[in-house]
Amino acid sequence: MIDGFFYVLTLLTALGCGLTAGVFFGFSSFVMKALARLGSPAGIAAMQSINREAPTPLFMAALLGTALGCVAVAVSSLFIWDEPAAVYMLVGGLVYLVGTMLLTIAYHIPRNEALAGVDPDGAEAADHWQRYVSGWTGWNHVRTGAALAAAAILTVALRVS
Repeated sequence: MIDGFFYVLTLLTALGCGLTAGVFFGFSSFVMKALARLGSPAGIAAMQSINREAPTPLFMAALLGTALGCVAVAVSSLFIWDEPAAVYMLVGGLVYLVGTMLLTIAYHIPRNEALAGVDPDGAEAADHWQRYVSGWTGWNHVRTGAALAAAAILTVALRVS
């Protein structure tokens, strides 16, 4: 049975995963659709603004704090490996780290940075925007699912403990 520190760590990390999933779900379910409907100049300008404003201290604390929590939960699972919850802790932490954080770092951030250099009224803007919206949104579905799956798996860890 996990209790004390491991229980609180797992609970807070599961909540962080759920919070992250909710933010990404909003983008997947309506924000990107609304931006796409604006057309390329307005959509690009709006997304550039979102990308500049997104890394607030509160959002980064939630996103990166959850990642640190997942590292701690995964490592902690190795110290309580004989407990039924350990495998769920390890898998839940890894699902978030790979499916949410690695995908954000390897895919979303580079595309956001490339979009920052696009002139919304430029000749190539419409083509860039169309590719950006479809690819960014598709992979955002994946990281949404990964964050939600991690929250669910860590919640199961709490239940089996």
